[in-house]
Amino acid sequence: MSALPLAGRRVLVTRAAHQAGKFSEGLRALGAEPIEVAVLEIRPPESYEPLDLALCALDRYDWLILTSANTVRSLAERVDFLGHTLAQPAHLQVAAIGEATASAARAAGLQVAFVPDEFVAETLVAGLRMQSSGQRILLARAAVARDVIPDALRSAGAVVDVVEAYRNAMPQAAPEQLRRAVDEALDAATFTSSSSVTHLAEAALLAGVAWPLAGLPAISIGPITSQTLRDLGWPPAAEAIPSDIPGLIAAVQQILSR
Repeated sequence: MSALPLAGRRVLVTRAAHQAGKFSEGLRALGAEPIEVAVLEIRPPESYEPLDLALCALDRYDWLILTSANTVRSLAERVDFLGHTLAQPAHLQVAAIGEATASAARAAGLQVAFVPDEFVAETLVAGLRMQSSGQRILLARAAVARDVIPDALRSAGAVVDVVEAYRNAMPQAAPEQLRRAVDEALDAATFTSSSSVTHLAEAALLAGVAWPLAGLPAISIGPITSQTLRDLGWPPAAEAIPSDIPGLIAAVQQILSR
């Protein structure tokens, strides 16, 4: 018998394919079998024009807010395409939601001034609200993201420009992959964003799979993802603390070791 705590457990991983590696490796180290069904893929924005204009005028801004590692990746790729470098003006401060986003920003050559203690938009807003009055802020994010950050900062007196860096889309293969995963049995489902919840629900509908997935505990990376699960009728069995990949792995272990 294996001494590993999650030996033989099959855990649904819904992260985008290019991001699943670290999470899946952590699950394997505990003996689990990660079942990767990517329900997100990164696609270009509908138009690059707003992003290009902002990237060519970074010196106009006091703050750049980065909401995810995908945002950083998209900005770096676009700057490279334009034949420039992601140069940070001396006065521009960078805020990043989550240490993974901050690490990606540093790797891209940016100096990060602020990372909120909790990796959610509301905590970032609380940290910036007192110093945002009169500031010009560039918020780069996915299309159709929540408006918590720009609405709150504008109410505090900031001028906020929002640009779409990328779109989240559901891969065509996701419904069939989900159907096969459910047919072969699962022990838990994990979610790393609200988009992973909504896209899995869409994949389940297209696959003819009952929602929520019958008998499975849902394990969430943080409070916003948890609320989306509740809104869609699947209250999470556990939530990561802290809201990062190691915290999510610990939450999986907690639930499946009972």
